[in-house]
Amino acid sequence: MRADNVAARIAYVVVLPVVLLAAWWFGSANSVSPFFPPLQDILEAFPSVWFEGRMWNDVVPSLVRLLAGYGIALVVAILLGVAIGSYNGLRAFLDPVLEFLRAVPPPVLVPVFILFARPGDELQVFIIAFGCVWPILLNTIEGVRAVDEVQRDTASCYRYGRVRRFFGLTLPSASPQIFTGARQALSVAIILMVISELFVSTNGLGYSVVQFQRTFQVVNMWTGIILLGIIGVVLSLLFRLVESRALAWYVGLRRSERGE
Repeated sequence: MRADNVAARIAYVVVLPVVLLAAWWFGSANSVSPFFPPLQDILEAFPSVWFEGRMWNDVVPSLVRLLAGYGIALVVAILLGVAIGSYNGLRAFLDPVLEFLRAVPPPVLVPVFILFARPGDELQVFIIAFGCVWPILLNTIEGVRAVDEVQRDTASCYRYGRVRRFFGLTLPSASPQIFTGARQALSVAIILMVISELFVSTNGLGYSVVQFQRTFQVVNMWTGIILLGIIGVVLSLLFRLVESRALAWYVGLRRSERGE
């Protein structure tokens, strides 16, 4: 990639956040509202709020629960998606239930889960995993169903076993769809991490933000909101890095098809 193209892409990514931060900084500079403090006050309070104990007591536990729930959802959804997508009869049998469960917003079920499970880290991980399963599962099913029939027949002619067919054909062919679902699930995981901490936790980033709001520590509350945004951006960048490495072959194939 040419240097000028790289510079242009970086500029596209950086310009809008810089403009929005500048607008927030100057727009709130003289604010006397207790609910919308100046950005300068928020940034000055940020280090003392989060780097003096809360990072280990609140932020790290939140991230551990998020990654645990997201990882469980990935494994479960991919395995189930491959199984369901590989058999049309099973797909037709389960389709109504899958569509129903996908349509139910996971946050609505949080109070229901609390009735049947004791609040704690395990419940929070389950809530995150349950919400993240559906976009990955449905995209995996569609990705498996879209595997080229000629490639399937070729694999059968060469007598590929199930394990070899899974890793050599099905998983690579469905991986673009799987990554699409995984990207959607990452946003869901962050949302459910915060929501689960509102109901069933005594620590965590979401819990701290709500406690700041309830005790009228508005500046501290805004620092938590900014930290959530930073975590979301960092996780998204890491995901894109992994995706670009894992799907390099797919990107190259698409570019060759377009004659680039």
